[in-house]
Amino acid sequence: MPSQPSKTLETFENPHSQRDYTIRIKVPEFTCLCPKTGQPDFATIHIEYIADKLCVELKSLKMYMWSFRDEGAFHEKVTNDILGDLVAVTSPRFMRITAEFYVRGGIYTTVVAEHRAKGWKPEIPVVLA
Repeated sequence: MPSQPSKTLETFENPHSQRDYTIRIKVPEFTCLCPKTGQPDFATIHIEYIADKLCVELKSLKMYMWSFRDEGAFHEKVTNDILGDLVAVTSPRFMRITAEFYVRGGIYTTVVAEHRAKGWKPEIPVVLA
């Protein structure tokens, strides 16, 4: 049976929850519909997060992203909806969604939305000379 789009996001236990480390996921084929015209909007979605106890499972993420294909949504809404849904299932220490929408009418749109867990503070980055 072929795969189907789904709003169900699955998770797995973070194998190194004692450590802050960054997980970066790039979704270069995101599609939704313009709520005004019904025409497709294309974007690359960048997901960066520091997991706490759970990580998002990638096949379910693929099916989740596919579920937006036939939905009308403004760029700002869809970006924040993705962040909200991922935060709801993973409860990360930090998460950033960057949605880079392709040109439409001569205009590019990039929307960035972030979540920080209450009380979480990033570690000081190491800079090597």
